[in-house]
Amino acid sequence: MAENEIRETEETLSEEEAQALKPDYASEIVSIIKGNDSPKVMQNKLEDYHGNDIAEVMDTLSVLERKKLYRVCNEIMLAEVFEHLDEDVAGQYLNEMDLKKAAMVISELETDTAADILHEIEKEKRELIIDALNPDIKAEIRLIASFDDDEIGSKMTTNCIVIRENLDVKQAMKELVRQAETNDNISTLFVVDEYGAFYGAIELKGLITARSTEPLENLIATSFPYVYARESIDDCIEKLKDYSEELIPVLDNNNKLLGVITSKSLIEVVDDEMGEDYAKFAGLTSEEDLNEPVSKSMKKRLPWLLILLALGMVVSSVVGVFEQVVSQLTLIMAFQSLILDMAGNVGTQSLAVTIRVLTDENLSFKQKLHLVFKEMRVGILNGALLGTLSFGLIGLYIFLVKQKTLSFSFAVSGCIGISLLIAMIISSAVGTLIPLFFKKIKVDPAVASGPLITTINDLVAVVSYYGMSWILLLNVLQLAG
Repeated sequence: MAENEIRETEETLSEEEAQALKPDYASEIVSIIKGNDSPKVMQNKLEDYHGNDIAEVMDTLSVLERKKLYRVCNEIMLAEVFEHLDEDVAGQYLNEMDLKKAAMVISELETDTAADILHEIEKEKRELIIDALNPDIKAEIRLIASFDDDEIGSKMTTNCIVIRENLDVKQAMKELVRQAETNDNISTLFVVDEYGAFYGAIELKGLITARSTEPLENLIATSFPYVYARESIDDCIEKLKDYSEELIPVLDNNNKLLGVITSKSLIEVVDDEMGEDYAKFAGLTSEEDLNEPVSKSMKKRLPWLLILLALGMVVSSVVGVFEQVVSQLTLIMAFQSLILDMAGNVGTQSLAVTIRVLTDENLSFKQKLHLVFKEMRVGILNGALLGTLSFGLIGLYIFLVKQKTLSFSFAVSGCIGISLLIAMIISSAVGTLIPLFFKKIKVDPAVASGPLITTINDLVAVVSYYGMSWILLLNVLQLAG
């Protein structure tokens, strides 16, 4: 009963009141750091907070206050905080630490995170920190740093359990316990042969519940998914998303196990790729952040805007060519945006489908041709349906609201319907053919998207609409008004 009453009370609270009842962790953490408690007491208090909560207040602290935090917290606590910071910010804070503490924090981080953060600090200090690491961690970080940013190997970690395939269940359990002291990714064990080549994987639950007399071979999934370290992220991202495994092994070109991609890293990779694609859809070459200088943002946007300005002037010039149509049939100007918007939407839809399909590098010419004709068929069917609806509804609107004759009203709406059909068919083809062309000439098709496709489809829509109006309404039906 009491729980129900509390729940009902909470539901009646306004959003502001509910917000006021939430603990203000940020203020509490800042108060602890700025307080006069002894280092041990301060550390004990800060241990009660999640690393993400501490990470969120880091930028509100002064450099001196952050250095105080570095001295008070042990390397495990700081590593948890750094896991929740962007690499560039984490690199800045790592620069503020003394060399020994920085090396200790790096040692506690996932190797992929450590490599990313080290990449953000100045070369001289980076080399000093790496030299201060123990040989095993140093080798792991150098391994991950050896991969380019667009290769999946740069996102892996060596934090995983690896066992030989010739062990029995009892020996495998002992090896798991031994390695679990230094590796916390234990949900899946990876099996290699005597040469270190990947053989398969064993789920932790399967190993725990197995009888000691059961052959280990019975527990090994030899069809477990894997990727190669030198594969580009773009090429293997779809494959990674298709699996729900917490860990995916990463192999070298000789099939030796190098490390794993964690589910957390996978989410970050997908998020980064989506951010890049979204930026490209907006006509940008890369993402912007909140702190990026205005001049740098301008340089990213200006080239595309200049191209679109030139294309926009072409569209405006085409409208000028049909000045006679506009002067004699001013009513058709009211429906120009309808044709332009629909053409742009259809083109963008076809573009999105095409870019997604093009993630498959093995598409044949026949499959690409099938894609073009399929998108055009979709454009024809959708155009016919929407054109028919436009014919009826716009005709009635002109007749009833604009008080035009029935023949005039449906002549104009018929022209709009036909123009819509033509614009949607051509826009579907344009939205498919342009990314295919860019892919053919080795240019990222996403770069040719968004604004460029929309502007080209504006041109298509203007020519279709005013061209049909000039042919049908002025020359064939000889209407004006």
